[in-house]
Amino acid sequence: MKTKNSNKKLKINWPIFIGSFILVHLFAFFGAKFTNPNTDWYNSIKPSITPPDFVFGIVWTILFLLIWLSLYFACTNAKPKEKIKVRALFLTNLILNFLWSYIFFRLQNPLAAFVDLILLWISILIMMETLKKISKLSAWLLLHYFIWVSFAAVLNYLIAFT
Repeated sequence: MKTKNSNKKLKINWPIFIGSFILVHLFAFFGAKFTNPNTDWYNSIKPSITPPDFVFGIVWTILFLLIWLSLYFACTNAKPKEKIKVRALFLTNLILNFLWSYIFFRLQNPLAAFVDLILLWISILIMMETLKKISKLSAWLLLHYFIWVSFAAVLNYLIAFT
């Protein structure tokens, strides 16, 4: 039995697909440049519930792929007026994401990093709420990002306030 949509082929909007990939992964690349968990400073302050260092690379690789796909689906499903808002939300989020690495690892300021992380967490919630009206898939793709940043907030809190 065929549904009326079963013959539809997935059409990829290559400029948005590639542009979204480049944008998200540029921020990931530069954020990673500031992230160094193998320092005496970090090793002396990290909480006991911190996962092994290799886990972070795996998780963030997956999360940045999900963020990229979320941006792609949001941009391809958004109406022209919504596209500006979608891009602004993602850009704000990616800047906050990058800033956390810089503030925490380069400036070694867990308190300021925690403030940034709270703003990052709020930006993910705003993105998910906004995107569910444009593309439910796009919003759901950010769920694991939200969960991981929530866990990161616990770790950052323990470092900043204990």
